[in-house]
Amino acid sequence: MTNPYSSFLVSGICLLALFGCSEPKITKFEGITQGTSYHISYWSPNPLDGKTIQTEVNARLASIDKTFSNYRSDSVIESFNNNPINDSQWVGDEIVALFNIARDVSQASQGCYDLTIKPLFDLWGFQGESLTIPDAATLQAALASIGQDKVSVIDDTHLQKPANIRVDVSSVAQGYSVEKISQLLEQHDIHNYLVEIGGELKTDGHKPDGTAWRIAVEKPLPGEQHLLKILTLPKDKPMAVMTSGTYRHYFDVNGQRYSHILDARTGKPVTHDLVAVTVLHDNPTIADAWSTALLCLGQQQGMQIADAAQIKALFIQQQGKELLETKSQALQSSGLSIE
Repeated sequence: MTNPYSSFLVSGICLLALFGCSEPKITKFEGITQGTSYHISYWSPNPLDGKTIQTEVNARLASIDKTFSNYRSDSVIESFNNNPINDSQWVGDEIVALFNIARDVSQASQGCYDLTIKPLFDLWGFQGESLTIPDAATLQAALASIGQDKVSVIDDTHLQKPANIRVDVSSVAQGYSVEKISQLLEQHDIHNYLVEIGGELKTDGHKPDGTAWRIAVEKPLPGEQHLLKILTLPKDKPMAVMTSGTYRHYFDVNGQRYSHILDARTGKPVTHDLVAVTVLHDNPTIADAWSTALLCLGQQQGMQIADAAQIKALFIQQQGKELLETKSQALQSSGLSIE
């Protein structure tokens, strides 16, 4: 399930080497899910059945994909999108929960971020290999089919929408997946782990030697994979780290760059100099939505809204060849180590 909003695994966040003591050892496994890869690292002082855990992780990821994927005709979300009748429809509690989180973030972003934006994404050609610049009339017509306010939450398992509205939860689905896999590990009494899917990750606890989990955020520049910052995450509480960037999916046409980050209010790619936003939050789903929303808004408006909502966020602007870093007030006062 490819996420049109956020950066891919390892391209947005790279895992640092894990240094563990001889006993207990860190168990690691990886795989493919949602059009990207995942990496799981964990340890416990208690005996564990690693094979069973890995099987359960893969089964849970497959279930999530069957629910959320807009690239599967048999998914729950696509059944909802393709329903030609404007009636209440069962979508399950997971989709409704994601929709509610995204709706709150969309409202806070003044509509810049929106789960119904996929028709615009397709219109501009980001689903394919070449840019298609729509004329004003075509763009205006497409905007008539955009807006989370056109979708109604009927109850905890049902949504209702006009037939021409399409809901795409991929901008929060990877964060949600990280949370669900973290919960699965906790059900096995695992409280020291690092779960990463497509560059979205969450940690809890610490390494066997008592040191903190550390991750590296790369420079948000096309074609580069160089270290920008190292984050040392808390050992006494869970923390999710989500990064969205404009630099991984774009078109360069006639000297102008068109980012895949679209402003749902205008229907056009953003043109500001903010190239990446990293959000730290205890809830991966909320962090996932906010990283995209703040990136969409740009430096000035994004910082104002992050401060108002007390979101821990690291903003990276590109001005020429220079990268400028700024922290939200909540991140500055958090005491988190960012080197």
